[in-house]
Amino acid sequence: MSVRSKFRHLQRYREIAVAFVRNGFGYIAKDLGLPDTGLALRGGERQGIRKRGVGERLRMFLEELGPTFVKLGQMASIRPDLIPAGIIAELEQLQDHVQPFSYLEAVHIIEDELGSPLEQLFAEFSEEPLASASIGQVYRAKLIDGTVVAVKVQRPSIQKVIETDLDILSELARVAEHRLEWARSYRLRDMIDEIARALRAELDYGLEARNAERFAAQSSRFDGIIIPAVYWEYTSKLVLTMDYVEGIKLSDREHLEQGGYDHKKLAERYSKAIFQQVLVDGFFHGDPHPGNVLVLPDGNLAFLDFGMVGKLTPDMKQHFATFVIGLRNQSTSTIIRAINGMGFIPDATDRKALRADVDEMRDKYYKVPLSQVKIGESVNELFALAFRHGIRIPSELTLLGKTFLTLEGVVTALDPDFSVFDVAEPFGRKLVIEKLDPRRLARKWVDDIPDYLELLSDVPLSLRSVLNMMRRGRLGLDLAIPELNAVLKKMDQISNRLSLSIVLLSFSIIMVGLIIGSSMGHQSTLLWDIPAIEIGFGIASILFVWLIVAIIRSR
Repeated sequence: MSVRSKFRHLQRYREIAVAFVRNGFGYIAKDLGLPDTGLALRGGERQGIRKRGVGERLRMFLEELGPTFVKLGQMASIRPDLIPAGIIAELEQLQDHVQPFSYLEAVHIIEDELGSPLEQLFAEFSEEPLASASIGQVYRAKLIDGTVVAVKVQRPSIQKVIETDLDILSELARVAEHRLEWARSYRLRDMIDEIARALRAELDYGLEARNAERFAAQSSRFDGIIIPAVYWEYTSKLVLTMDYVEGIKLSDREHLEQGGYDHKKLAERYSKAIFQQVLVDGFFHGDPHPGNVLVLPDGNLAFLDFGMVGKLTPDMKQHFATFVIGLRNQSTSTIIRAINGMGFIPDATDRKALRADVDEMRDKYYKVPLSQVKIGESVNELFALAFRHGIRIPSELTLLGKTFLTLEGVVTALDPDFSVFDVAEPFGRKLVIEKLDPRRLARKWVDDIPDYLELLSDVPLSLRSVLNMMRRGRLGLDLAIPELNAVLKKMDQISNRLSLSIVLLSFSIIMVGLIIGSSMGHQSTLLWDIPAIEIGFGIASILFVWLIVAIIRSR
């Protein structure tokens, strides 16, 4: 690391420490060993901070530290399995407070990335951006052949800023897990690593372009959905050029009514598109909010912005379908099986408490008409349940929960009487039929044949190795049985009491022998002037009473 990089890191550490103190988290800065800022809050400032909740102060802290931390919070807001609901509600309100960068800087980046002067690339290029965000800005332009396009340009040096922040966050997470119990319980390092991967992917406009093309290929089989075309000769890692699409935002109810659009039809088309992406294609838009979906003059829907996408494996789709079926059939076992398949239930999880919570969630939907069941709400309840029991849910599924919540919010705004389940049911039925399809099972077996053959070919070698170890007497047996230590401890107690009982019996027999011998010989019970029989009787009585009490106490 260069001297300049070290200095930049130190400066950033100080800025983070100041933000911690200013938002009432000074104790965390101290616990993490951040540099002393010398900043002290006045009485009024301290009182104002106390009036705010932890979630609000955390949101303000992230907004103060800029784009990386805002993105971090936005991505964390889709992890209700890791973060409490109160904090999630605040993180969802995070806003980018960034100034647009200059037109000249945008031109410099485009010319560097595409290798030609701007006037040779575009016939027209607007000086004012259409939109500005923390990572990039979008401009309207026209190609030499007259095609109108939207050009997204990444903010200058944002990659360097984000990488610096991610390095610092990774180090702080490592220190936090070492020093703080709550950081270990939240698995802070894993969370930071996961969010860092998603953020780095969002910085690569080439990846976003490939996502757009994949959506375009999927949507070609589905009527009414438009994906803007990518112009690869005008696209790089920092510049993305796509068709310019003009339309009405799906949330702009007033303009939709003025245009005479059928709201119910729009809600149906939008929800069908999402379910097609999720339950059929397994590749879905991760942020389908109304600003990213435009209604075109012909009533078709255009999806925009493909930086955040979700992917579901066939198995994950089946587990999600199992969860929905379990809710519908009021089956606790089915829901738990789905949770186990979607995530990982730790050994430490209290299964009885988990089952009780699932029963409570299931009872909420007892005899409720499907038209009134909210998929997004039920998925979020699943994640809240996972949070309570320390179950880690894959990030793809948490993104799916956010997608469904967005879906239900949009269609409710368009048509309050619209039932998402009416649209979802045919897709779910198709998924269940697909799961039971003998051809699918046969294909799965065929796909697994090479693995089975490889396993069979390894058997003779593995068997020979085991036999050699047995001949040398080096074969060890390692058993892991739940609660084995408790069982062994109980057996140890039982064997101790049996041994004591035998000793007590032997002692009693000796005492009886002494009594009989002294009686037959008319001799005194004193041995070497010690009343042996009397003392022995006393000891035997004490041992006997102690043994009875121990047996009763151990039940």
